[in-house]
Formats: sequence, structure tokens, C-alpha cells
Amino acid sequence: MYRIIFFLVFASSFAFGQTQLQPPSEFYPKQKTKVLVVGSFHFDFPGLDQLKSADENKIDVLKEPKKSELEDLVTYIKKFKPTKIAIEARANWNTMKKYEAYKNGEHRDNRDERYQLGMRIAMDMGLDSVYGIDTWSLSDDLYKKDSVFLKSLVGDVNWEMEDPYWTYAEAYFEHTDKMMKPIHLLDYFKYMNTREAHNANFGLYLTGSFATGGLQGADYLSIWWYNRNARIFSKLVQITESPEERILVIFGNGHAAILRQLLEASPQYEFVEFSNLEE
Repeated sequence: MYRIIFFLVFASSFAFGQTQLQPPSEFYPKQKTKVLVVGSFHFDFPGLDQLKSADENKIDVLKEPKKSELEDLVTYIKKFKPTKIAIEARANWNTMKKYEAYKNGEHRDNRDERYQLGMRIAMDMGLDSVYGIDTWSLSDDLYKKDSVFLKSLVGDVNWEMEDPYWTYAEAYFEHTDKMMKPIHLLDYFKYMNTREAHNANFGLYLTGSFATGGLQGADYLSIWWYNRNARIFSKLVQITESPEERILVIFGNGHAAILRQLLEASPQYEFVEFSNLEE
């Protein structure tokens, strides 16, 4: 009986704030740097990803009707009012040199989304810089330093392993590929940049070879794909100077799920949903 009374008194004092745990957000600044991640397909279809678009499904953003649809997409993204733009480019791509050339009229006929979205929006917004924040992964560094050691870590991964979930994923990507032409480009990007679509892209890496070689499939994913995105996030932190900034990040959509996770967990950033630009 006494235990029940004590519990009721304690619960009552907790409810009325006499003993209360504060949410973690109370310990950090209220203003956070806003980040909009725009996951994209590669407009020039370089064919570097494992799942490639069929030729009959490819679009040309420099020709109608996609040219006008691209205008709508750019107009929509500019509602975010970015103060900085970061793109999927490594140091050897010479982002700033290319941006200076773009401002002088070059590269306008290049279909690459880094030009058609990143640099185009940067120039429209009067920004003086575009930041390339892509990078190599730890697995690349390990391979250069000691390929034998890397093989000892992940050499038993079965890259040909059959997995029904890989088959399901292929059907999903085939569907989205076929919808590229008939769906308006802005609507297509809204579809691509939902939480579900972001996670579906990352989920592909959790099928097939992931479960092979004992724990080696998981190790390889960690030092390759997850690590690369963690490094990208680190470079984003390095270019962030103020909580007043609004940073637009344009990357291949496969990166978006991990970047979303890191941004949502970080006390420094506010992840902006693509669909919320309507507001």
C-alpha cells in the first residue's frame, strides 16, 4: 500500500514539472543551419551505377518538353533561397574554376545536373561560390595503401549472390526509370525526395552481397558507401559558417538517405523536406 502511494506522489510531481527531464533539444541553440538535400539522377547518364537506365527511358533536359520542366524544377528549388550550394564533385573536378567558366557563358549545353541545377541556381541567386564536397571513401584509401590488407578484410564478399530482395529492387528501379519520360520533372523529383524513396535507394545496399563473407559484406558497406557519405557530411560541416545559412546540397539520390540521417541527428542542422518548399 505504501509503495503504491509513493509511486503516485512521485508520478504526480514528475507530471507537474517538479522533477522533469528536459528534451535534448533544450541544450542546443534553437536556430540551426537549414539544409535542403536534392537527390537527383545523373542528367547526362554516365552509366557508372550498377543499375543503369535503359536507352529508351533516358531523357534530355536540353530538349522539350523536359527543358521547360527543368525551368519549373529550378524555380521550385529556388524557393529555398540558398545562401550556399554544394554539389557532388571532388577536388580534382575543379568546381570553382568550372563555375567561373559557367558564369562567363561556358558549359550551358552540358546536361550534367551540377551545371543545370547547381551552377544555374547559384548564378540566379547571385552566389559567388559553388562547393564540391564529394570525396573518396576509406576503402579507396586502404586499397592504395595496402590492397592485400583490404582483400583480407573484404575479399570473401560474394558479389554474385542471388537475393530475391535485389530482384524486387530491380523491379522498383525499372519502374522509376520508365516513369522518367511521362512524369513532369518536378513531380519526379518530389517523388524521388520523399523519405521512403531515399530509404529505398539506401536499402538496395542492404541486399545481395551485404550478407556474405561472414561479416565482410557489412564491413565493406561500412568502409565504402557509409564512410563516403560520412566524409561528405564532414565536408559539409567544414563549409558551414553560421546557423543563418541555408545550404542546398545536390547529389545523386543514392546518397540522400545517409545524408538525411546524419543531418536529422545533428544538433547543428535542420533537414528541410523537399516537399515543404510549397509552403
